[in-house]
Amino acid sequence: MFDPDNIIVRAEVRILDIEPEISRILELPISLNLAELHEVLQAAFGWTDSHLHQFNIGGLIYGASEFDEDGMFDSKIFEATQVRMIDLHFPYTRDESDLTILYEYDFGDNWRHLLRLERVAGEDGVKYPRCIAGKRSAPPEDVGGTSGYADFLDAWLDPEQEEHKDMRRWVGRKFQPETCDLDQINKAIATAMRKSKGDYRFRRESA
Repeated sequence: MFDPDNIIVRAEVRILDIEPEISRILELPISLNLAELHEVLQAAFGWTDSHLHQFNIGGLIYGASEFDEDGMFDSKIFEATQVRMIDLHFPYTRDESDLTILYEYDFGDNWRHLLRLERVAGEDGVKYPRCIAGKRSAPPEDVGGTSGYADFLDAWLDPEQEEHKDMRRWVGRKFQPETCDLDQINKAIATAMRKSKGDYRFRRESA
């Protein structure tokens, strides 16, 4: 179907339980591992990697294995650097269901991202990973999940609300909930990839 040396993965990613939709379309190298995918997702949505995360693939959990050294989690955490995009089982025909992954970030706010993945032909001269489309800004960190974000937006948008100024001051002037700056996202992705070097950034920075 494709030249095996020129296959990439296109990921349609959206945050669940939020309307209007907050989403990104990412194009990923087939050699990307799950730790690097985490870094790309953090950059694409503007998260700050301040909380725990995990990937759920067919019921198996992947992430940073050192965070489960005490066995506090219900499921064993498999090391994310050991699984690459090329290792995933993609449908062979369009009649089959899409390959989906659940990415969860911040178990308190419980941001759940659904990834729909497909293999596509890459373009000559293009550097991957990259974000090619998106809708809306992601919620601020520690806003309180979907219900907290709804309350935050009400206050952020309404000058008559008592908390309006506090919310504007807290999130900063750059935050615009309806915008998605692809240039800024792709710069953040490039920085994340450069600093992660095939692993989690926090491991590189703490070494």
